[in-house]
Amino acid sequence: MRRALLATLAVLALWTPLNLRAQTADEAKNAAQARTALDAMVQALGGQAWLDMKNVTRQGHLAAFFQGKPSGGTTDFWEFHVWPDHDRYEYTKHRDVLQFYIGRQGWEVTYKGKKELPQEQVDDYLRRRDHSIETAIKVWLKDPKTILIYEGQRLAERHLAEQVTLISAQNKAITILMDKQTHLPLRRSFEWRDPLYKDKNLDAEEYDDYHTVNGFPTPFTTTRFKNGDMTRQQYLDKVTYNQELGADFWSVDAADRRIKK
Repeated sequence: MRRALLATLAVLALWTPLNLRAQTADEAKNAAQARTALDAMVQALGGQAWLDMKNVTRQGHLAAFFQGKPSGGTTDFWEFHVWPDHDRYEYTKHRDVLQFYIGRQGWEVTYKGKKELPQEQVDDYLRRRDHSIETAIKVWLKDPKTILIYEGQRLAERHLAEQVTLISAQNKAITILMDKQTHLPLRRSFEWRDPLYKDKNLDAEEYDDYHTVNGFPTPFTTTRFKNGDMTRQQYLDKVTYNQELGADFWSVDAADRRIKK
């Protein structure tokens, strides 16, 4: 469906002005339908309070998969996120493995000290951050050059869902499936081209087991896929919003000093 719509947009450029004006009206109607679906999603997530959220802390455990099969046990984690570009992760029961993604850079802190994360890992993380639902709403949707395409209804994990694709001025795309009844996001996906092999990859996340925390519906299960293969599942035990964080919370050096004690 999405490819057909994109192909239609490309063909329109070759049509007569009259046909172009008639189709533009159809496109505007389609875009308005897409925006209505996205607006309903934002309201379902918490409305203006969600847009103004100060921060979120997630605690739980995650499991990794290789070729769709479990590759070991689970790992305890704590995640801290501040929009737009501050993310901190703490791993293991002792919380003695830390990773920071601040701006466009990434660091790891262990008992061995601090070091920069491998660029490939940082690029992968930033790619997902740049194509998150939060970025789609807070950045892409505000840009008048972003194209919105309503792609109709379909089944997603036994839920009737609405699908919307946003295409940025840089010709990047984010596709979001939202539950038709609750309007909550069920899946987010995007394609990206491997810089080395030049082939396209599909990155997707699916959201399930919603619980309302402090007024915000929150998925307690998130499953990540790459090219259709499951790569990670995240299970939450606790979520908090708008907490006070320490003055040096985002200091990599402060975390390094704490781990070495």
